Amino acid sequence: MLHKNTLLCAALGAALTGGVALNADAAVVASLKPVGFIAAAIADGVTDTEVLLPDGASEHDYALRPSDVKRLQGADLVVWIGPEMEAFMEKAVVHIPEQKQIALAELPAVKPLLMKGAHDDEHEHHDGEDEEEHHHHGEYNMHIWLSPEIAKASAVAIHDKLVELMPQRRAKLDANLKEFEAELARTDEQVGRVLAPLKGKGYFVFHDAYGYYEKHFGLSSLGHFTVNPEIQPGAQRLHEIRTQLVQHKAECVFAEPQFRPAVVEAVARGTQVRMGTLDPLGTAIGVSKASYMQFLTQLSNQYASCLKGD
Repeated sequence: MLHKNTLLCAALGAALTGGVALNADAAVVASLKPVGFIAAAIADGVTDTEVLLPDGASEHDYALRPSDVKRLQGADLVVWIGPEMEAFMEKAVVHIPEQKQIALAELPAVKPLLMKGAHDDEHEHHDGEDEEEHHHHGEYNMHIWLSPEIAKASAVAIHDKLVELMPQRRAKLDANLKEFEAELARTDEQVGRVLAPLKGKGYFVFHDAYGYYEKHFGLSSLGHFTVNPEIQPGAQRLHEIRTQLVQHKAECVFAEPQFRPAVVEAVARGTQVRMGTLDPLGTAIGVSKASYMQFLTQLSNQYASCLKGD
């Protein structure tokens, strides 16, 4: 009896200090909201999905809090993109067993689908070495959640890993993956129909995030204000964009909810160009099994409402 009590006390102590042992149903912890959207569709009815990055924060400069580290350590599965996107997670994931994490950009099914990143404003980073290091964007565009193909490959990887970790829930996980793939195909077609009439219309985006989505749906951005939203675009870049706006090459300039659009407004002022907002993180969307489809659809509506001039 004493032995049992000792064990119970030890378990309670661990629970109170670590906060982890108490939570028998640990969750899938996703780094960013759209990654959570994909994970939630697969984990639906099996385990909860939580997102680390709070709404309104930027993945480019977030710092983990002690509570975040605790959540990572207690997770069933951690899903992130990789150190080039979430530098804030690099140190924490070292302590998480390999079999309990997925870095999506490293997946064999995803690697061949990666697009090269843009480097056209690298010369504006000369504020000091630390700045350079801190904002290093690698060779590839890491906003991979904006690619329906990569989302599908990610869903398969999350499914396979959860089946490995929870073999007894295989039937539900299989059903979830099947439903996700069917819904994705349907949404892809629907979004394609909304965006088809907008092909060939010119616009500028705030930062270099949308390449996968644009390539998939045949949209043609004229460029972006900045590669990294934490770095203000330089005067020369703004002058180039302004010149194109004055010459009526673009119909729209898009800001983002996380970043003040003052610079976008200043450039568009006095031209006929419309202003829109694109949300690459789906900040207003709750995490549920349908949220990735809502996310793709919301983006298409954001493009359409500005480019159509509604």
